[in-house]
Amino acid sequence: MMEIKVKDKSIVTPGELIAANVEFSDADEEYRIKMNNGIYKKGSNVYASVVGIFKENGLKVIQLSGSYIPRQGDYIIGKVIDMSFSNWFVDIRGPYEAGLRISEASTKYLDTDKYDMSHYFDFGEYIFAKITDITDSKKISLSCKESGLGKLEGGIITRIDPSKFPRLLGTNDSMIDMIEKLSNTKIEAGHNGLVWIKGPAEGVKKAKEAVKLINKESHLTGLTEKVEKLLQGGKK
Repeated sequence: MMEIKVKDKSIVTPGELIAANVEFSDADEEYRIKMNNGIYKKGSNVYASVVGIFKENGLKVIQLSGSYIPRQGDYIIGKVIDMSFSNWFVDIRGPYEAGLRISEASTKYLDTDKYDMSHYFDFGEYIFAKITDITDSKKISLSCKESGLGKLEGGIITRIDPSKFPRLLGTNDSMIDMIEKLSNTKIEAGHNGLVWIKGPAEGVKKAKEAVKLINKESHLTGLTEKVEKLLQGGKK
């Protein structure tokens, strides 16, 4: 008898077990479930092939467009959404929230006897952090103990499709360095598609337009020249 392993309407990620002991009446049905509906069959088990919402009725996964799949070693920008006596919980724009332990929050000692947790990272604030661990149960751990990581103060947050992140950075960070230089801004970009920009208002506006252009035309040739022209005051 087929056994559903996840709850209806829950978010699933590629490779996640959806159902076990699945039997098919003929080869056509097996081909259909393998090729469609965001799932695939391996042996008698069915797995998700995309990030999406599981629908038990019809045994399918509805793909979430532009979704971020967390990976160990990724650098992300996240928003503090909750906290406990020793942890912050962070929305990283993925299917699961992440946790930041106070012992991983800074290279400096954080005195929680003198200050409460919100003194360091408060609700709604953004942080730049590294994913240090992802367990089999999808528990994600963050760290801000490297140089350059921590709270992002001031500035604005914009977004790109996570798949466009490498194009925003460019070879050896060439693209993002050019944007910073020509817009006179400071930029941090996360693998999860969140981008933080800080600087003078006009520079922030230009940098944001450049990020938007990269998100739209990352697949086209001549992108670097287009971005440079935009930042120098020309038309796209």
